[in-house]
Amino acid sequence: MSESVKTRLAEIDAPYGRRLWLDNVAYESGMELLRLTIREGARYTILELDAATARSFAQAMSDWARARPPAAG
Repeated sequence: MSESVKTRLAEIDAPYGRRLWLDNVAYESGMELLRLTIREGARYTILELDAATARSFAQAMSDWARARPPAAG
């Protein structure tokens, strides 16, 4: 069984009671992935992204957020 070391990078509260976690997961092989965990009630969705995919995902989210006004509050 492969061992991995998980390091929490961020915890984010999202709308409608959702919660997001970002973790760096380092595997014995030397591979590191960014794990995105989304909790929606009792349901969990887990995605593991390589660096190139994470960069593309981050850019798309950043582009979307910049095109909208900041939330009031």
